[in-house]
Amino acid sequence: MAISGRKEKIIQAVVDSYIVSCEPISSAEIKENYLPELSSATIRNELAALEEMGYLEQPHTSSGRVPTAEAYRLYVDKLMPKRKLSKNELKVINKYFDHKLTEIDEILKNTAKVISEITNLTSVAVIPNLTGAVVESVKIVKLNDKSALVILVTNLGVLKDATVEIASSLGDEYFVTASNFISAAFHGKTIGEILEPDKLIEEIKKDYEQLFKAIIKIIKDYVENGGVGDIVLEGSAKILGQPEYANVEKARAMLELLEAKDQLVPMLKSPENVSLNIKIGKDNEMGKGMPECAIVTANYQVNGVSIGNAGVIGPIRMDYSKVVSVLDYIGKTLNVLPEADHDEKRKQ
Repeated sequence: MAISGRKEKIIQAVVDSYIVSCEPISSAEIKENYLPELSSATIRNELAALEEMGYLEQPHTSSGRVPTAEAYRLYVDKLMPKRKLSKNELKVINKYFDHKLTEIDEILKNTAKVISEITNLTSVAVIPNLTGAVVESVKIVKLNDKSALVILVTNLGVLKDATVEIASSLGDEYFVTASNFISAAFHGKTIGEILEPDKLIEEIKKDYEQLFKAIIKIIKDYVENGGVGDIVLEGSAKILGQPEYANVEKARAMLELLEAKDQLVPMLKSPENVSLNIKIGKDNEMGKGMPECAIVTANYQVNGVSIGNAGVIGPIRMDYSKVVSVLDYIGKTLNVLPEADHDEKRKQ
């Protein structure tokens, strides 16, 4: 049902006020601080109408109004102002990404940290299930007489780099040959296929079997240690700093949600063609039985390749304009990250 422009202005005033104060707002405060051109009587009538329409509610008979989930939905869809990040906020974001990052999970962990720092909300990032990633190459570089650096490169970027023990008698030329040979064996194979190595190992010459198995172990350890479909949480305790969660039961429900990854993952993911996803505490958006909250997530890419989702979870009173600006700027920053230089890492 369409509503008038005047009602939209009043909804915007109520939401803007409540985001800052977390207190009900009266008609007098709306007139004084937001809409001086309207009479108090007109504002009171519109508040009453919006309450009947389900956009506002009155916690107590003598108190002002607060926005409902429906009001927040209208706000983020149509009324939310465009927020510019401050120079200091841009500086903080750029600090996290001003050096070359190598691994997908490293990029997403940094993303979660900076989102939480800028928004002062609990941030989340979904490390995607990488079993479908296709291996492009395996680079093996001798570090010293006892170890070599193995870098696994997929179509999504660097999956993992790790060191393996080697025999001291192996020369540099061996690793050039080994890299080429194993890259040829793994090229075009998915991580899922490599995790079932028997058929592949039969195709590899005996001289390379030990190194081949070492690389499979690196992948297996990565998967077992949370590299597949994991969640990164930053600033979980910040939930308790929000006035809404001063209530013990509400706080407990939110903390339990943050710990229940099987429930949280589906809510964080969004369709591939949706760059920004905003879910606001209604059953049809959050799922039945979920605590009252809002989740704002973005799909992130590095050099045009999707690497996962990240965003914030917090009260439905959150400053959506700021959150969206932060997520948008981080997305633009990530998409032009410089490619990692592993020769530099070797020299460190």
